Amino acid sequence: MKDDAEQQQAAGAGYPRGQLAKALVTALTHQDPAVRDRAEGRARQWRQVLHGMASGKLDIGSRTPAGWPSWVTLEVLRGGFATGAPVARGPLGPHEADAARRAGVPAERAALFRYHHTEPGQRELCALLDSGRYDAAVPEETALLTVAWLVRAGDLEAAAGLVRELEPYADRLCFTPRPSPRPAAPADGVHRTTVADAVATLERRRPHAAVEAQREALTVWRPFADDLLAHWLETAGPDGVRVLDRTPGPGWRQRGAALLDRYARLAAAHTRCTKHRKPKENPAILRAALEDTLAGRSLHARRLGLLRHAVASMVRRRGLPGSPEHTALRRRQAEEAARPSHQALALLVLRRISGLPGHTGLPDTAPFTAPVTAREADETGIPAGTALPRAVRRPVETALTAPLSTLVERGVVPSCEVLARLTPQLVAAVHARAYADAALGPLVAANHRASQNRRSLLLLNLAGRTRPVDLPWSRAVAPHRGAEAGRDDARAALRELAEVAVEAFPGTLLPNPLIWQFGHLARQADLGAPFVEELAADLFMGTFTAKFLDAAATAAELLEGTLYERYFGIDYAAVRDLAAGKAAAAGSDATRTPSKSRTSQGFALLCHARAGETGRSWSPAANGKVIEQAQILTTHNLATLVHRVGVVPRPGPAELARRCFHDVCRLTDLASRQPRPLALIKNAAYAWRQMVFHLSLCPSGEQSAVLDELGLGEGGLTPGLTPALAGLHLVAAGGTFGDDGTAAGGRARRFLGWTTERHWLTGTR
Repeated sequence: MKDDAEQQQAAGAGYPRGQLAKALVTALTHQDPAVRDRAEGRARQWRQVLHGMASGKLDIGSRTPAGWPSWVTLEVLRGGFATGAPVARGPLGPHEADAARRAGVPAERAALFRYHHTEPGQRELCALLDSGRYDAAVPEETALLTVAWLVRAGDLEAAAGLVRELEPYADRLCFTPRPSPRPAAPADGVHRTTVADAVATLERRRPHAAVEAQREALTVWRPFADDLLAHWLETAGPDGVRVLDRTPGPGWRQRGAALLDRYARLAAAHTRCTKHRKPKENPAILRAALEDTLAGRSLHARRLGLLRHAVASMVRRRGLPGSPEHTALRRRQAEEAARPSHQALALLVLRRISGLPGHTGLPDTAPFTAPVTAREADETGIPAGTALPRAVRRPVETALTAPLSTLVERGVVPSCEVLARLTPQLVAAVHARAYADAALGPLVAANHRASQNRRSLLLLNLAGRTRPVDLPWSRAVAPHRGAEAGRDDARAALRELAEVAVEAFPGTLLPNPLIWQFGHLARQADLGAPFVEELAADLFMGTFTAKFLDAAATAAELLEGTLYERYFGIDYAAVRDLAAGKAAAAGSDATRTPSKSRTSQGFALLCHARAGETGRSWSPAANGKVIEQAQILTTHNLATLVHRVGVVPRPGPAELARRCFHDVCRLTDLASRQPRPLALIKNAAYAWRQMVFHLSLCPSGEQSAVLDELGLGEGGLTPGLTPALAGLHLVAAGGTFGDDGTAAGGRARRFLGWTTERHWLTGTR
């Protein structure tokens, strides 16, 4: 009963209720109707979650929260909460309706499922397979193509078994493949966005209100104000500025009336700029005085004083209309106003990329972001040679298809999280190369890409997430994978991907989606490398899977006797003994239960002891301390990448340590200026730990040189960080911390991120 209560609290209704409240507030108060509509949709989904939890129809925390098989792609909201609705359910899609019409069967999913097992249906599926002109929004849409491939390959038993597994859901789920106008793009590179994404972004470009108001002021209202000023200067006396000192020439009143008529027309047609309407502005003063004069009203002393001051001020600031200085100013302003708007340039880029395949990236973006050509200038009126601003270039540049390292160098991949979103393209290509059949490889790749669209469920009690290889159609074709095929490709891809991540973002904790891709590649390469995920402190169940101990043992093999071990006070020999004892017990105890074999109680006890936390806790901070100790012991996959995968980042460990230190300084500086800095402090501590890891891989002379550099930079540190640097120098010189992680009377400290007390770095809870 205790486990049930713990699970209920971890996956309780508090979070969904909070999300529902946020969605309702947005739906009721946001100014944008589109945002309100999306918020209303989210509110409906969260109500569905809460209703399912209250009625018992949803078992949040399970791999099958709504009773559907684990291979069904469910609709999952933020936090991993499933609504219970399969993504492949709902009304028939356009591609299903087209398929039913072509086949001459009722527009029903069960009828389509039966048709695709007839001879004409199989021929249609095989033709689609051979053309490669299909796509999959969810992995279920590759299931019937897999059946067709198995039948054609003669593996009738596997095909029949797959059909039996799918058939109970054939009337509710979409298994019909989704035709595409073009085959999938070659997988020699990856892209962050597609051409279709670039088109959508450029189409959303609208005129910038402030810029267009300024353009209107320069092209409409400044020339009008000049003409109004020149008209009043016709009445100026000998000084050329003091108006109404002489009688104007003939036709002055008629020209004045024409100016007022012109103003009325301009004010009706040009409404972006409103400065001309403000009574205290000089042009408005001149216009009001002209209206009074033409109406026969004499200007009283105050109105006359305002008029003369306005005229003198305008001449003093810009010169007399027609003077060299005034003419030069208006020429510069006209050139500025003539610059094309971002919207006009976006439309030009849309012309350039129109007709390109929308579902792929661009092998080269230079032709589409080049300055305006002479021909385009003739067609659009935009001056030839006009360079595209970054805001217009960016949507196209992010659609570049290139190796990951190139995208990182060009700033297309600005973070490790974005990198993680791109890796399924790379991993899918590696999976495809493991299958020799020309039609099966692309099918496997399409299935893998679609599988990455599955949002992760909230899982409790160490339940494992459903992987692409766990899907029934993936299992059906697994025997057709070459025994050795793809291993070298997978190993090379894993090494390349890991090196890009570590080189480009050395101070960033590797995100879980990236770690999952590492795991896919490691399994395909048969490396047996233990990759461990970041755990959620608010859902931590107090224990760890066995792979955490394996990862810690891997770190022990690499780091025993190094600065890393001494700085964090680790006994890696004891860790190796613990792992050896676990392996021996696993080999001798044939009666252990599966749940026991999946966890490492010894590793959990070690982490709790190092964190100073005993037993289970509902405090996220206390859980965070335990999780942080697991990350310290395992190095959160860095040791696995270096020791098992053979990753050798090009800058070398010394340069990576410097980059990590730069991240530490940046994050702590940000934290010192935030009212709630603890998240930044935790990220800084992660970067610090990774800095110590890279320092530990440096030869002793190089390590000392880097430490000396860090010491020289001490004066520029964020206040409070000096004790951390002092602690690092202390340990490097052979010293040790006390049990409380301090030394030298608190002047030297071990830098950790999680604490249940006041954090020493800022004194903030």
